[in-house]
Amino acid sequence: MPAPPPTNAIFTAMTPRAYGMLAVLCGALFLDALDVSMKGVALPAIGTSLDISTSTLQWVITGYVVGFGGFLLLGGRAADLLGRRTVLLVSLMVFVIGSAVGGAAPNGEVLIAARFVTGVGAAFSAPAGFSIITTSFAEGHIRNKALAIFTATGATGMACGMVIGGLLTDLDWRWVFLAPAAVGLAAFLAGLALIPRSPRPEGGAKDFDIAGAVAITATMVLVVFTLVQAPEVGWASARTLGSLVVAALLLAGFTAIERRVDKPLVRLSMLRSPALVRANIAAMSLIGAWIGVLFTMTLYLQEYRGWSAMETGFAVSPVGLVAAVLSTRIAAPLVGRFGVERVVLAGLTSAVLAYALLQFLTADSSYAALMLPAFLLIGLGFSLAYGPLTMAAADSVALQDQGLAGGLVNTSFQIGPALGLSVATAVNAANTGPAPSEVLHGLRLALVVPLIFAVLGVLAMLPALRRRVAPPVAVTLPKEEAARG
Repeated sequence: MPAPPPTNAIFTAMTPRAYGMLAVLCGALFLDALDVSMKGVALPAIGTSLDISTSTLQWVITGYVVGFGGFLLLGGRAADLLGRRTVLLVSLMVFVIGSAVGGAAPNGEVLIAARFVTGVGAAFSAPAGFSIITTSFAEGHIRNKALAIFTATGATGMACGMVIGGLLTDLDWRWVFLAPAAVGLAAFLAGLALIPRSPRPEGGAKDFDIAGAVAITATMVLVVFTLVQAPEVGWASARTLGSLVVAALLLAGFTAIERRVDKPLVRLSMLRSPALVRANIAAMSLIGAWIGVLFTMTLYLQEYRGWSAMETGFAVSPVGLVAAVLSTRIAAPLVGRFGVERVVLAGLTSAVLAYALLQFLTADSSYAALMLPAFLLIGLGFSLAYGPLTMAAADSVALQDQGLAGGLVNTSFQIGPALGLSVATAVNAANTGPAPSEVLHGLRLALVVPLIFAVLGVLAMLPALRRRVAPPVAVTLPKEEAARG
């Protein structure tokens, strides 16, 4: 007989109320995921309107990434200890306020500060939403289906941000900030009604490891900040090396704190889980490679080939379209049949094939013959890997650590882009020149970086091939629910 679902699971079937709650969580994740790529399209208009220099303009993106990546672990643990519904709703309002202030910003300083606040809000909402799903839906087919829908929304937002950003920028760049604020407010109001209340966690705020929270947040903020600044100041500069040394010392201090306190922010034993480690390496690989490709192909299409921002956005849109269509249709059934890690491995392999194909990019490469197949393969890779990665993180830890597991994997989803973008930027800058042939040479070498990232992800997941696959879990469903599937 199959094991019954966890006793605290609210939903054992995909009821209308379950879909309503899932819609709220998907809306919050969609806003988080599309943010960076959507704002990137609007940067030239923002710089002209607010008279921001090119070197300062990058902080419209960097400020958000630092806030998001730096506070994710804290956000994940806060959801576990303070209540997931509460943390999600409060963080949604922080996101709304930050976005609204950004849209009304009179100068660059206010805009950058608002971006940091928005990133912090997203850092708390992303792991809270993830853990609400993993603790509210019964383990098995129902939870996998909910996670597939949830993460498909994230993949779609990340891939389609350029198209949405281009459309809004054509109206006015401020709508790139104000529209997400309006959607976030709607998600907050819907969440008040549709997200069920759950028992308050035992201990709650009095068990919060404040010293550990300060240490790990300072570490993550410094690491993300260093990664995004390294291409500008130099990877071997005293500033970069000094920052990394300080981050290492902070991490050592955090480890010492966690070994000493009774209720640590992060149980260090979690990090000894091979499945959790593999999931986080693969998460860094998947998103880091994609952001590196997105950056490089944007330069190639807009600056080298002369395409408009809108044309570029539609050119890469097949990634999001494939992810949106296939993620909810193939991920959960394949996980049930082959196991979560093997499905992730297949997705990363698809990405490797895509980035290998882009190595043949030339001055006049055909979109239909070269770029479109690569983008379709990347979309397939997202469909197979993005959602199952969150399933792998959830399956590798205890129920009370679901928020932290979500924080860890989402941190990897942020560290990966920071590292991938930094390395691709550095490689391109070091190998480009004024002549068109030199520009193309730099872009082609930059495209090697995503390929290496994707290969490292495949290598991390190879041990999955040696593991036996558990029997499909769909048999735990009632017959009528299984038929609706």
